[in-house]
Amino acid sequence: MTQTIKNAVVIGATGLVGKALVKQLDQLAQCEKITAVVRQEDIELKQRSKVEQLVLDDFLLLNDQDVHGFSHAFSCLGSTQKKAGSKEKFYAIDFEINAHFADLFETTDTHLILVSAMGANANSKIFYNRVKGELENYLQSLGLARISIIRPSLLLGERNEQRTFEDLGQKVFQKLSHFIPNTFKYKPVTAEQVAHTMVEIAQTQTDKFEIYDNLRIQNSK
Repeated sequence: MTQTIKNAVVIGATGLVGKALVKQLDQLAQCEKITAVVRQEDIELKQRSKVEQLVLDDFLLLNDQDVHGFSHAFSCLGSTQKKAGSKEKFYAIDFEINAHFADLFETTDTHLILVSAMGANANSKIFYNRVKGELENYLQSLGLARISIIRPSLLLGERNEQRTFEDLGQKVFQKLSHFIPNTFKYKPVTAEQVAHTMVEIAQTQTDKFEIYDNLRIQNSK
Protein backbone atom coordinates (compact mmCIF):
# COMPACT_ATOMS: atom_id res chain seq x y z
CA MET A 1 0.00 0.00 0.00
CA THR A 2 1.40 3.38 -1.03
CA GLN A 3 1.16 6.58 0.96
CA THR A 4 0.40 10.12 -0.22
CA ILE A 5 2.99 12.74 0.68
CA LYS A 6 0.84 14.78 3.04
CA ASN A 7 3.59 16.30 5.13
CA ALA A 8 7.35 15.85 5.03
CA VAL A 9 10.42 16.53 7.13
CA VAL A 10 13.75 17.09 5.38
CA ILE A 11 17.34 17.19 6.63
CA GLY A 12 20.04 18.41 4.26
CA ALA A 13 17.46 20.82 2.83
CA THR A 14 20.00 23.55 2.04
CA GLY A 15 22.25 21.34 -0.08
CA LEU A 16 22.19 20.65 -3.81
CA VAL A 17 19.65 17.83 -3.75
CA GLY A 18 17.84 19.16 -0.69
CA LYS A 19 16.86 22.45 -2.30
CA ALA A 20 15.69 20.68 -5.47
CA LEU A 21 13.63 18.30 -3.34
CA VAL A 22 11.98 21.02 -1.25
CA LYS A 23 11.11 22.92 -4.42
CA GLN A 24 9.39 19.87 -5.91
CA LEU A 25 7.57 19.04 -2.68
CA ASP A 26 6.41 22.65 -2.41
CA GLN A 27 4.88 22.37 -5.88
CA LEU A 28 3.14 19.07 -5.07
CA ALA A 29 -0.56 19.73 -4.64
CA GLN A 30 -1.23 17.04 -2.03
CA CYS A 31 1.76 18.01 0.15
CA GLU A 32 0.46 20.39 2.82
CA LYS A 33 3.52 21.01 4.99
CA ILE A 34 7.31 20.70 4.73
CA THR A 35 9.57 21.03 7.74
CA ALA A 36 13.19 21.74 6.84
CA VAL A 37 15.66 21.07 9.66
CA VAL A 38 18.45 23.63 9.28
CA ARG A 39 21.36 24.99 11.29
CA GLN A 40 20.47 28.55 10.41
CA GLU A 41 17.47 30.08 8.66
CA ASP A 42 17.76 29.94 4.88
CA ILE A 43 16.42 32.84 2.79
CA GLU A 44 15.57 30.68 -0.23
CA LEU A 45 13.62 28.19 1.86
CA LYS A 46 11.80 31.06 3.56
CA GLN A 47 10.27 31.97 0.19
CA ARG A 48 8.59 28.55 -0.13
CA SER A 49 4.94 28.81 0.90
CA LYS A 50 4.63 25.38 2.54
CA VAL A 51 8.00 25.36 4.27
CA GLU A 52 8.68 25.99 7.92
CA GLN A 53 12.24 25.87 9.19
CA LEU A 54 13.29 24.11 12.38
CA VAL A 55 16.59 25.70 13.42
CA LEU A 56 18.95 23.48 15.43
CA ASP A 57 22.68 23.93 16.01
CA ASP A 58 23.05 20.18 16.38
CA PHE A 59 20.81 17.76 14.45
CA LEU A 60 21.41 15.17 17.15
CA LEU A 61 19.07 17.30 19.27
CA LEU A 62 16.15 16.27 17.07
CA ASN A 63 13.61 14.39 19.16
CA ASP A 64 10.46 12.35 18.72
CA GLN A 65 8.23 15.37 19.17
CA ASP A 66 10.04 17.31 16.42
CA VAL A 67 9.29 14.62 13.83
CA HIS A 68 5.93 13.35 15.04
CA GLY A 69 3.14 12.84 12.51
CA PHE A 70 5.05 13.10 9.22
CA SER A 71 4.03 10.83 6.36
CA HIS A 72 7.53 11.00 4.85
CA ALA A 73 11.05 11.78 6.02
CA PHE A 74 13.77 12.70 3.54
CA SER A 75 17.50 12.84 4.19
CA CYS A 76 19.69 14.64 1.67
CA LEU A 77 22.35 15.18 4.32
CA GLY A 78 25.90 14.37 3.33
CA SER A 79 29.39 15.80 3.30
CA THR A 80 32.93 14.96 2.23
CA GLN A 81 35.96 14.28 4.36
CA LYS A 82 37.59 17.46 3.04
CA LYS A 83 34.61 19.66 3.85
CA ALA A 84 34.00 18.01 7.24
CA GLY A 85 37.67 18.39 8.19
CA SER A 86 38.47 14.84 9.24
CA LYS A 87 37.30 11.24 9.00
CA GLU A 88 35.76 11.51 12.44
CA LYS A 89 33.76 14.62 11.60
CA PHE A 90 32.65 13.15 8.27
CA TYR A 91 31.46 10.01 10.07
CA ALA A 92 29.60 12.14 12.60
CA ILE A 93 27.65 13.84 9.80
CA ASP A 94 27.09 11.08 7.29
CA PHE A 95 26.54 8.19 9.70
CA GLU A 96 25.67 9.42 13.17
CA ILE A 97 23.22 12.18 12.26
CA ASN A 98 21.50 10.10 9.58
CA ALA A 99 21.31 7.12 11.94
CA HIS A 100 19.79 9.31 14.67
CA PHE A 101 17.28 10.72 12.20
CA ALA A 102 16.25 7.20 11.19
CA ASP A 103 15.99 6.07 14.82
CA LEU A 104 13.23 8.62 15.42
CA PHE A 105 10.90 6.86 12.98
CA GLU A 106 11.39 3.28 14.14
CA THR A 107 7.94 2.94 15.73
CA THR A 108 6.04 5.11 13.24
CA ASP A 109 4.40 4.68 9.83
CA THR A 110 6.73 7.24 8.27
CA HIS A 111 8.41 6.36 4.96
CA LEU A 112 12.15 7.18 5.12
CA ILE A 113 13.94 8.15 1.89
CA LEU A 114 17.72 8.57 2.05
CA VAL A 115 20.31 9.76 -0.47
CA SER A 116 23.30 7.43 -0.24
CA ALA A 117 25.98 6.92 -2.91
CA MET A 118 26.55 4.68 -5.90
CA GLY A 119 29.56 2.94 -4.38
CA ALA A 120 28.03 2.32 -0.95
CA ASN A 121 29.50 -0.87 0.50
CA ALA A 122 30.21 -1.63 4.14
CA ASN A 123 33.21 -3.74 3.05
CA SER A 124 34.72 -1.14 0.74
CA LYS A 125 38.36 -0.09 1.17
CA ILE A 126 37.26 3.46 0.34
CA PHE A 127 36.26 5.20 3.56
CA TYR A 128 33.48 7.29 1.99
CA ASN A 129 31.81 4.27 0.40
CA ARG A 130 32.28 2.18 3.54
CA VAL A 131 30.49 4.74 5.74
CA LYS A 132 27.62 4.95 3.26
CA GLY A 133 27.37 1.16 3.23
CA GLU A 134 27.44 0.92 7.01
CA LEU A 135 24.61 3.46 7.19
CA GLU A 136 22.50 1.49 4.70
CA ASN A 137 23.03 -1.68 6.74
CA TYR A 138 22.07 0.12 9.93
CA LEU A 139 18.84 1.42 8.42
CA GLN A 140 17.91 -2.11 7.35
CA SER A 141 18.43 -3.32 10.93
CA LEU A 142 15.79 -0.92 12.25
CA GLY A 143 12.07 -1.65 12.44
CA LEU A 144 11.13 1.07 9.97
CA ALA A 145 7.81 0.93 8.13
CA ARG A 146 9.37 1.63 4.72
CA ILE A 147 12.85 2.58 3.52
CA SER A 148 14.08 3.86 0.16
CA ILE A 149 17.80 4.16 -0.58
CA ILE A 150 18.87 6.39 -3.49
CA ARG A 151 22.32 5.72 -4.98
CA PRO A 152 23.29 8.47 -7.42
CA SER A 153 26.55 8.75 -9.32
CA LEU A 154 28.25 12.16 -9.71
CA LEU A 155 25.75 14.95 -9.03
CA LEU A 156 25.45 17.85 -11.45
CA GLY A 157 24.45 21.31 -10.26
CA GLU A 158 25.63 24.51 -8.60
CA ARG A 159 26.76 23.89 -5.03
CA ASN A 160 27.13 26.41 -2.23
CA GLU A 161 30.62 25.09 -1.52
CA GLN A 162 33.52 24.03 -3.72
CA ARG A 163 34.14 20.31 -4.23
CA THR A 164 37.23 20.05 -6.41
CA PHE A 165 36.78 16.45 -7.63
CA GLU A 166 33.08 16.88 -8.37
CA ASP A 167 33.60 20.28 -10.04
CA LEU A 168 36.24 18.70 -12.30
CA GLY A 169 33.91 15.79 -13.04
CA GLN A 170 31.15 18.16 -14.07
CA LYS A 171 33.43 19.98 -16.52
CA VAL A 172 34.58 16.72 -18.09
CA PHE A 173 31.02 15.42 -18.35
CA GLN A 174 29.77 18.61 -20.01
CA LYS A 175 32.32 18.13 -22.77
CA LEU A 176 31.65 14.43 -23.24
CA SER A 177 27.92 14.19 -22.45
CA HIS A 178 26.86 13.75 -26.08
CA PHE A 179 29.03 10.63 -26.34
CA ILE A 180 27.79 8.95 -23.15
CA PRO A 181 24.74 6.68 -23.62
CA ASN A 182 21.88 6.79 -21.12
CA THR A 183 22.49 3.11 -20.42
CA PHE A 184 25.92 3.89 -18.93
CA LYS A 185 25.37 3.23 -15.23
CA TYR A 186 27.99 5.75 -14.09
CA LYS A 187 26.52 8.65 -16.06
CA PRO A 188 26.19 11.76 -13.84
CA VAL A 189 22.70 12.87 -12.85
CA THR A 190 21.25 16.23 -11.88
CA ALA A 191 19.99 17.16 -8.44
CA GLU A 192 16.57 17.63 -10.01
CA GLN A 193 16.58 14.04 -11.28
CA VAL A 194 17.49 12.73 -7.83
CA ALA A 195 14.80 14.85 -6.20
CA HIS A 196 12.20 13.74 -8.77
CA THR A 197 13.09 10.11 -8.09
CA MET A 198 12.66 10.66 -4.36
CA VAL A 199 9.24 12.25 -4.78
CA GLU A 200 8.13 9.58 -7.25
CA ILE A 201 9.12 6.57 -5.15
CA ALA A 202 7.75 8.16 -2.00
CA GLN A 203 4.34 7.84 -3.63
CA THR A 204 4.74 4.52 -5.43
CA GLN A 205 6.98 2.16 -3.44
CA THR A 206 5.10 -0.76 -1.92
CA ASP A 207 7.99 -2.92 -0.68
CA LYS A 208 9.33 -2.40 2.82
CA PHE A 209 12.87 -1.84 1.56
CA GLU A 210 14.21 -0.94 -1.86
CA ILE A 211 17.43 0.45 -3.38
CA TYR A 212 17.28 2.70 -6.44
CA ASP A 213 20.42 2.70 -8.55
CA ASN A 214 21.81 5.38 -10.82
CA LEU A 215 20.13 3.98 -13.95
CA ARG A 216 16.73 4.42 -12.30
CA ILE A 217 17.62 8.03 -11.48
CA GLN A 218 18.75 8.66 -15.07
CA ASN A 219 15.31 7.69 -16.33
CA SER A 220 13.63 10.15 -13.97
CA LYS A 221 12.41 13.24 -15.84
